Amino acid sequence: MDDTGTGMRADTLVATVRGVLPSLTPAARTVAQLILEDPATVARSTITELSAASGTSEATIVRTARLLGFAGYPQLRLALAAAAAQPDRLVPGDLAPDDPLSEVIQKVARAESEAINDTVAQLTSDRLGLVVDAIVGARRIDAYGVSASGLVAEDMAQKLLRIGLSSHAFQDAHLALTSAVLLQKGDVAIGISTSGETPDVIEPLRRAGEAGATTVAITNNPRSSIAELAEHVLISAGRETEFRPGALASRISQLLVVDCVFVGVAQRTYDSSQEALASTKRAVSEFTRRTSPARRQP
Repeated sequence: MDDTGTGMRADTLVATVRGVLPSLTPAARTVAQLILEDPATVARSTITELSAASGTSEATIVRTARLLGFAGYPQLRLALAAAAAQPDRLVPGDLAPDDPLSEVIQKVARAESEAINDTVAQLTSDRLGLVVDAIVGARRIDAYGVSASGLVAEDMAQKLLRIGLSSHAFQDAHLALTSAVLLQKGDVAIGISTSGETPDVIEPLRRAGEAGATTVAITNNPRSSIAELAEHVLISAGRETEFRPGALASRISQLLVVDCVFVGVAQRTYDSSQEALASTKRAVSEFTRRTSPARRQP
């Protein structure tokens, strides 16, 4: 629900700023960084005060507000004030080198919980439904990702394979390109990149689109290159810190998006999915029984 009067939810504002941060100009990034570090203070600041604090012009502040989806700075202040009314969501909770393990557990759990909540707030059923529709009707589904996002791509391909869909994951750019150019109209290509600027993911997705495939992006940054390239964009949320780099910050939110897509597809193909799941489970169980150490003993 929009509680800012501006069209943006207060509980997703900070996540949105984090997502677009890499794509901003250096001056706009300075303003955005202040929003992330102390949103309550920015909400109390006039545009002149924020200009002095950030060392940027008032015009830059207005442009930054518009890049974040607001008509101007007054609307951004209103959204920040609404977000500041939820203080638990604005405490960074970054890990420190001397944090006791008991606090590490709480901070990591909180960060991952916030990543899930922020992703849920931005994942609309309409957008998800379009992706589900495309996958249900696809002859083949490619998933592209590198490093931590590559693991998420593997997870997606494995899930779809279990319900009988022809799905493959590629972390190697050369193999991804080889597969992408062989896709056809009606196939689906999914690019997964936290920053949305990973060349090894962008280029295969671009070539897949040129081949006629429906293209999907899963990214933190709705203004990234991969988001501009894809027909459908699903936004994930996760904040990097010194002790929680991209491999940890993004994975949990990306996996949430993948799980929602998978469940949506399984619902739409319920009968065939149930049959495929039963068959694959039976095959693995039979193999496990035959190869277990107890069975091999004389």
